Amino acid sequence: MTEDTAGSFNGNGTESQEFPRRLPDDCVEYIIYVLDKTLKDAEIRERLRNVQSTTNKLTKRLLKDFIWQREEFSLELVREDGMSILRGRTNYGDSVQDEWLIVYLLRELSKQFHDIWVKVVDTDGEFLLIEAANSIPRWLNPEIADNRVWINSGQLFIIPMVGADDRPRTSKVDYHALTLKEACACIKEARSQLLRSSDIEVDAFYRLRNYPQRINDSLHHALVHVPRDLAYILHQNAAYISPAVEAFYLRDPIALRPLQAQNQNDLVFPPRDLVTVVIKFTKVGFAQVKSQRFPTPAAWTSILSDTKDERSRVQTEIGMKITSGFEMLVSDPQNQDHKVVREIKLILEDIVSGGDQLPSDTEISHWGMVEDDEAWLDVDFEDFENELSGRRQGQENPGPGFGDKSAQEDLQKMVARFKDFLDDDAAGSEGAEYLDDMDNDNDEDEEEDDDVAGDASSDEGDGSVSFDEEKFATMMREMMGIPIDTKGDESSANGGTRARIVGDVRASGVNSSAREEELEVLRLSQAMEAELRAAGALQLDSVAHESGLNVNHKIKDRKEMAAAMEDSDDENDNDRDLNIDFNLAKNLLESFKSQIGAAGPGSSIMGMRLPRDEDSATPHDLPTTNLR
Repeated sequence: MTEDTAGSFNGNGTESQEFPRRLPDDCVEYIIYVLDKTLKDAEIRERLRNVQSTTNKLTKRLLKDFIWQREEFSLELVREDGMSILRGRTNYGDSVQDEWLIVYLLRELSKQFHDIWVKVVDTDGEFLLIEAANSIPRWLNPEIADNRVWINSGQLFIIPMVGADDRPRTSKVDYHALTLKEACACIKEARSQLLRSSDIEVDAFYRLRNYPQRINDSLHHALVHVPRDLAYILHQNAAYISPAVEAFYLRDPIALRPLQAQNQNDLVFPPRDLVTVVIKFTKVGFAQVKSQRFPTPAAWTSILSDTKDERSRVQTEIGMKITSGFEMLVSDPQNQDHKVVREIKLILEDIVSGGDQLPSDTEISHWGMVEDDEAWLDVDFEDFENELSGRRQGQENPGPGFGDKSAQEDLQKMVARFKDFLDDDAAGSEGAEYLDDMDNDNDEDEEEDDDVAGDASSDEGDGSVSFDEEKFATMMREMMGIPIDTKGDESSANGGTRARIVGDVRASGVNSSAREEELEVLRLSQAMEAELRAAGALQLDSVAHESGLNVNHKIKDRKEMAAAMEDSDDENDNDRDLNIDFNLAKNLLESFKSQIGAAGPGSSIMGMRLPRDEDSATPHDLPTTNLR
């Protein structure tokens, strides 16, 4: 998103937007510029170092006890395209709150340094515009939104198009996505023309309304039973819990191998000397640990079976999951270069060497034993449905609701935006009205739609496409050789059916493209039937000798069989169209013969087993054994 192109250029001399660079999933990227044309590069770098120093002080003050879900917020001074900037990227994992905390920090920095301009995007692109989708101008759609949204002095600014207002334009010259260089030039040269709207700003920053109070609300404290050495490690740095939770939550069969050890001495964190401590989680991390079903490792089986108290058992189960997560994290060879893993191993080495002493029970008791309520995990789905439908707002006593207050407010805002979108007659399928000349493909599609509409309007009396399923099914049954209950000659029936379908298609009042599709299906069906008949797959003659069976097949008692067939024909005059696939019968009987009385495909298909055929003279003779 920050680099718009893959290096190619279009005919207008601007960089092509066909292949924009995408961020990895669950990532947010942020860049800070000092856009002052009166400053030299050395002065800009010095200014950015001051911003970097202030950032460190701000994070220490606001995030002293905070735990990031995956990666933390950081800024690095770099030089790109001849400009010095501060750049950073954070993978926030499943915690969207971390992304909005970063937006809050960036906005606070912009309030302290009025000459910095902040650009922030995530995997979805300009996500601040997504938040303000109901308030942005109609011309501002995703195709041209890149690099137009900036934060300065705590406010949201949008780079407009030349002469753009709230009405769609037809000029193709102005409507293109900006490159970063173009965006920076616009801010430097035409800062007074930047668009700022309080409505857009309120919607874009709506999720920041409860910060900084919400920072600590995203954490959860829980009492758990863990080994003493692990309790000491977490006391040294509470942030170690996040990579351990992720190792547990994203485990695979290979990662689980260390937990299968029967001997506790083979484990890095054996379940010995368990202590009760308060562990700090992110709310997302605690929910991931608490909700997952996890088979008890062999080393923990006896401990859980001896725990009778329900509350103590829950604390032990959570401790088992956390300890297993640390075991997988430290034991996985892929994590050996991970900073957290190296630090944990150094602490363990100091404990073994005697450099660090494990805390006593008395020391642990002074760490604090206050745990948080888990009510935020409980969701009343009736209240949830009421929130989604908007019914809850009209209730006199709406009740406690579900989750935390911020989650309810976010959901209410989401429902309100969706309702506004549904009530907006001008909104299109993309949430905003697209420009007529924005995309040539759109113009071609519209022309095709107009042509179709013209054909439909020119045919008076046209109705919906009519298709007789029964007639079509009859034709397909005839082509596939399935007997049907019809009278008369087969060929005349086939011809009559085809003629009727063609007539129905032509008279159905559909447009030309639909008629061509129907006729094409018919032509393909006829070609398929011709191929099958040429291959002998549809030999449906009533009498076997009509199929040209002039080969030297020896059928015992042929006269008796012919007489029996004649008698059968006399008795069934009303069923003269019965089709006997002689080839199929021959193949089945030969399959029976090749089985020599044993099990095989023939007997499996027919659901019976035949005895050995000892009377057959040659393999080509048909078997004469009776079916039993």
